[in-house]
Amino acid sequence: MSEEILINVTPRETRVALVENGVLQEVMIERARRRGLVGNIFRGKVCRVLPGMQAAFVEIGLDRAAFLHASDILPRNAGSEPADAATGAGINELLREGQEVIVQVIKDPLGTKGARLTTQITIPSRFLVFIPKVGNVGISQKIENEAERIRLRDIIQLFMTEQDEGGYIARTAAEGVSAEALRADMMFLRKLWTSINDRMADTEPVSVIYEDLPLSIRVMRDLIDDQIEKIRIDSRESYQRVLEFTGQFMPDLPVQIEYYPGERPIFDLYGIEDEIQKALGRKVLLKSGGYLIIDQTEALTTIDVNTGGYVGHRTLEETIFKTNLEAAQALARQLRLRNLGGIIIADFIDMTQEEHKRQVLRTLEKYLEKDHAKTHISEVSMLGLVEMTRKRTRESLEHVLCEACPTCSGRASLKTPETVCYEIFREILRESRQFDAQQLLVLASQEVADLLLDEESTSLAELEAFIGKPIKFQVESLFTQEQYDVVPM
Repeated sequence: MSEEILINVTPRETRVALVENGVLQEVMIERARRRGLVGNIFRGKVCRVLPGMQAAFVEIGLDRAAFLHASDILPRNAGSEPADAATGAGINELLREGQEVIVQVIKDPLGTKGARLTTQITIPSRFLVFIPKVGNVGISQKIENEAERIRLRDIIQLFMTEQDEGGYIARTAAEGVSAEALRADMMFLRKLWTSINDRMADTEPVSVIYEDLPLSIRVMRDLIDDQIEKIRIDSRESYQRVLEFTGQFMPDLPVQIEYYPGERPIFDLYGIEDEIQKALGRKVLLKSGGYLIIDQTEALTTIDVNTGGYVGHRTLEETIFKTNLEAAQALARQLRLRNLGGIIIADFIDMTQEEHKRQVLRTLEKYLEKDHAKTHISEVSMLGLVEMTRKRTRESLEHVLCEACPTCSGRASLKTPETVCYEIFREILRESRQFDAQQLLVLASQEVADLLLDEESTSLAELEAFIGKPIKFQVESLFTQEQYDVVPM
């Protein structure tokens, strides 16, 4: 299986595409005006303490105050346990209004919610995560070989010194790497933490202390594994920065990094622009003729599976089973591509055989194994639904690229011309009673005006006779179907 990373850089935007066997699997976008905040460290000020929620709002210089829960607060002189778990302390014992606190962003602002914070600072590198003020050594759960876990723990403990002021967690990428590479990572993290510590003393309240690496560099740190064969970058400046970073911190990187000078846009190589456009739509077509309908709401994301034009060749159950298998694969890809998080409800077509249900779930789990976000899948519920969660640390593709429709106010539907006509009739009655006008002028869209003067002309004539005043019409080309105005004249 071949994987490739394409990095498209413009002055105001960086986009990264992860392509697997020529098919887009993930896309990440970072804009200069809205850079992601996850990993950034701030000196914040508590602006409100909420005992009922065991949480506080902290001002860190953003449009909205950020959210800090008691479970994300590390008490003074604590080990690795968060506050309420380790000490049972309430939020009032841990924080007070006006208090300054060093915090790190663990979730970007999403929709109407502010950023999520923690006081347990973590600094990631290529193979390790440094945790200040915690003396433990941890190993990623994805490293399952016990001998390898012991080897990594021994190496980290061997190179730990009193200067570290903290502990380390070996990331999944550390599996099989040399002791020298781990030592180099530890030295880098020591230097970085020392510089962050120095900045903490000089930084004013409600300001940033440390910003995480730009997207093009984070990709090197977080996404590179044995499956990645090639990285192409279409900006010479970014290409040089990536080479410098990898040369310093990833000298043994087996991946081939290339500068892409082609006249053809780099995202056109695998039709990535078209795939991004498709990922913004509700409907996802399957090769068999079936399709998915994906609806993203504030509370959860629902995915409905339909057979569509697929009629199968044998029995109805076999047709349903094959559609669900294909849908499970497509669903896993769409979660990564659209970066959908939180609660996800998948409504597969009802299956009667338990073995078919198990195989569909296994297929879904198999294709989610490569997902970098943590997922949890439940069994098929009594209603035939598959409930799952996917960790959400940044906004979905739709929220990054789109905004609520101003015409329908985000409802994804419009009032029919007939509904608007009857609203206009009621408004005409209201205006005629309120104002002593000679006539009334109705401003409306073309669709509504056509209906009023055609199918509703009889009702309109009766209304004119009832109020005893003429009604004139004027088409406003800039009005949406729902907009209208009744003006007394």
